[in-house]
Amino acid sequence: MKTISGGVCAAKGFKASGVHCGIRKNRLKRDLSLIYSEKKAAAAAVYTTNLVKGAPLIVTKEHIKDGYAQAVICNSGNANTCNSDGLSIAEQTCELLGRELGIPAGDIVVASTGVIGQPLDITPIRRGIPSLVSGLSADGSEQAAEGIMTTDTKIKEVAVSFNIGGRECRIGGIAKGSGMIHPNMATMLVFLTTDCSISSEMLKKALAGDVRSTFNMLSVDGDTSTNDMVTILANGMAENKEITADGEDFNTFMKALNTVTVYLCRRIAGDGEGATKLIECRVSGADTEYTAKTVAKSVICSSLTKAAMFGADANWGRVLCAIGYSGAEVDVNRIDVSFRSAKGEIPVCKNGAGIPFSEEKAKEILSEDEIEISVDLNSGGYGAVSWGCDLTYDYVRINGDYRT
Repeated sequence: MKTISGGVCAAKGFKASGVHCGIRKNRLKRDLSLIYSEKKAAAAAVYTTNLVKGAPLIVTKEHIKDGYAQAVICNSGNANTCNSDGLSIAEQTCELLGRELGIPAGDIVVASTGVIGQPLDITPIRRGIPSLVSGLSADGSEQAAEGIMTTDTKIKEVAVSFNIGGRECRIGGIAKGSGMIHPNMATMLVFLTTDCSISSEMLKKALAGDVRSTFNMLSVDGDTSTNDMVTILANGMAENKEITADGEDFNTFMKALNTVTVYLCRRIAGDGEGATKLIECRVSGADTEYTAKTVAKSVICSSLTKAAMFGADANWGRVLCAIGYSGAEVDVNRIDVSFRSAKGEIPVCKNGAGIPFSEEKAKEILSEDEIEISVDLNSGGYGAVSWGCDLTYDYVRINGDYRT
């Protein structure tokens, strides 16, 4: 397996584009994106658990209930959520795109991101779709990635190649996500494409299984959005023997999928609103997987821990505090904690108690832009990884006037 270029266009038969259609006032920012497969593809998706859901999610769920889709369209600048005509706008978007592409509207995944509760006019979308379609390109992944950004500061795209049955297969993805990220299924918007031949049933199984250890372990601010969705299209153009059951080929596909999703998780966490540091919490020695995941998520969700990382303060007591209220059954007298970065590693807690360490060395380690918090529960053989970011002054500034 190797990392390659191309993002969502790395896989055979996929093209993408992104344009400014007028939803956003800034003409320099793309606000409408398209991903298109030359062939109808197996499709799967996971959605936000928030009871308030954007209209596009409801429409998409209906469109791919047969397990297939051929295109993905997403606008930024308006979430199309809590609007009286939201469903109509989402359906009209699919109908307009379907006519332009020459495919059924029911084969289109639709998504939106941006401000909640603002009316969304179909006019700029109608006006932008022709240029969106005419601009489709095998080099269009970056444009599409730009078009789904809101408060993101960095493009998030990746692709890998892998081998199944002697055939080279590829999987790639783009994502947006910077704030309002705290999932219990997936998070933000992620669009994945692959040319691997895999049945829609196994594709659903793969995606559902993967998000439990990737996007479900990601948090920026503790807020679960209304429009979160992760979707994947598999058009089979690599012409490998179709994956229809568990086995070596399915495991290889899962590994490739996980490589892509972990990369995107880290990119999203590192680009959290106002963030200066990516925080990764690695838990080991847990008695169950549930315990490991619960502890890991609690640590990266702790506002006090996040603030300490912002200040490069080795306040390990905040880590233990987060473990203590996580709800996991742990023996606090066995917990070891250390901090690690490119500058080295420093143990700060042994058997639930503080140990002598150099504050100067700890400061140096925690001043890097990627920090690992290592927690050993010393009670079993299970582990988990979670991703988050530091909490800075800029997070409040960004969200204090987000709408206005």
